[in-house]
Amino acid sequence: MPDFAIVEFFSHYAYQPYLVYSFILLFMTASSFGLPIPEEMTLVSAGLVAYMARNPIEYPPPYPDAHGVNLTILATLCFFAVLGSDLLVYFIGRRFGERLKKSKFFNKKIGKENFAKIDKVYKKFGYFAPGLFRFTPGVRFPGHLSCGIMKVPLKQFLLVDGCAALFSVPTQVLLVAFYGEIILGKLKEFKLIFISIFLIVFSIWLIKKCIHYFQRKREE
Repeated sequence: MPDFAIVEFFSHYAYQPYLVYSFILLFMTASSFGLPIPEEMTLVSAGLVAYMARNPIEYPPPYPDAHGVNLTILATLCFFAVLGSDLLVYFIGRRFGERLKKSKFFNKKIGKENFAKIDKVYKKFGYFAPGLFRFTPGVRFPGHLSCGIMKVPLKQFLLVDGCAALFSVPTQVLLVAFYGEIILGKLKEFKLIFISIFLIVFSIWLIKKCIHYFQRKREE
């Protein structure tokens, strides 16, 4: 087994399916609300776990009767977790739209200028706008929230976003599950680079959070 801590982490959870399924639901919901847990990272991680469960000789289970993650269940769960979290954000926007537009939360996460830009995207692309938001990281949360605020018909949102998720989500999980050795090889080869990038991104995120926190304190 590669001596990379991330690989060991994934291989450990490859034989704890219910814990993996729970993590996916939690992380997808958090990601849909704009928290710094990229959806793509969750999907790739799920695929790696499935790859290891499919290769018990290379990544042996902790005990003989251990059951690995089921690939079909995993891909299906990822799809419904993504779609469900998108719908949750949509319904929040649809139900509390006017109050949200006047709240500090809205101004912080979206803002009037970004909302105006999203509105222009919707007017330009019309029916396909929810699908466009799905393929644009960083815009999913404000885009889906704005779809609810703008009262985009539920059938339209569900059809377009659902088709986009059906195309992208299971595909990512299955590709990694069948060709995970390539990703694992790159993780081992460039582990210092991956760790450095992660630390840099995390540091930038932490600094931004601290700056926003002290700015709010000064305003108060």
